[in-house]
Amino acid sequence: MNKRILGVDLEVSALGFGCMGLSHAYGPACEKEEAVRLIRSAAEIGYTFFDTAECYLGTYADGREANNEEVVGEALHPIRNEVVIASKFGVRHEGRQLIVDSRPETIRKSVEGSLRRLDTETIDLYYQHRIDPQVEPEAVAETMAQLIREGKIRYWGISEATEEYLRRANAVCRVTAVQNRYSMMARWHEDLFPVLEELQVGFVAFSPLANGILSNAYSKDSAFEKGDFRSDMPQYRADAYEKNKGLFDLLQSMADSKAAAPAQISLAWMLEKKPYIVPIPGSRKYVRIKENAVSTDVILTVEDVEKIDAALADIPMSEVFGGHSVSA
Repeated sequence: MNKRILGVDLEVSALGFGCMGLSHAYGPACEKEEAVRLIRSAAEIGYTFFDTAECYLGTYADGREANNEEVVGEALHPIRNEVVIASKFGVRHEGRQLIVDSRPETIRKSVEGSLRRLDTETIDLYYQHRIDPQVEPEAVAETMAQLIREGKIRYWGISEATEEYLRRANAVCRVTAVQNRYSMMARWHEDLFPVLEELQVGFVAFSPLANGILSNAYSKDSAFEKGDFRSDMPQYRADAYEKNKGLFDLLQSMADSKAAAPAQISLAWMLEKKPYIVPIPGSRKYVRIKENAVSTDVILTVEDVEKIDAALADIPMSEVFGGHSVSA
């Protein structure tokens, strides 16, 4: 797989692997042995960038607790020097609400826990998972600078960053990447691109397939297991499929013209938009992980991207999940 640079010099695969869904938010957690196998298979395919977080917790079908960082740590331990591991601090889940806490003392506790669970001496890329309105960005950035000096992390980033917060944090300690929601259905962060280019900050796109709906693999009759967050997402409501028919038709038409799959077109579009964008789709199915990887070989021209962008500006769409409510 081709490589990309986040920030100044953090080299990663052009497509990262989002590990969250193996343990969290998509029904009962994938059994640990299977999750480890899938992550190692992704590495064999060419993924070198793996994303997790301390709050990606779940439950196995038999009631045992599942911890995503532990799974990622076990899977990547044999090839630790060949991969980039990203994790996050500052969020815990209470139902569907996110409780944020980025106090320096909390960050210190979090990084030690993540290092232990990931079975590593250094986290390559450590994100503030959500902005904490009670903590100034300068205080967070100074804590990151200290952790970098101590060798506990190599680089840091901000998830769901705003321009003001990014500028203030970056002035204290260089930010390597922002990780924001981005897909054909969620384009509200595109106005941040000029700022990223000015500051030389990478853009890691989470939910690049709008939580899977852009794969064209679902219908209004699709059902989800208990605990699968997609059951409450607006793009998966029965009436949304008709609202999104124009978008699905666009994807299928472009896919047919490129001998590709709809998900590959979505990812290839994103990769062609900017050279510093790195999508991190996830899946529990090897065939999807492989299919997504091949998107880096799908060629979209500048004209193709312009055509898609023009269509996206006019095509009616349903609402799309934009994240859970946040409380400090």
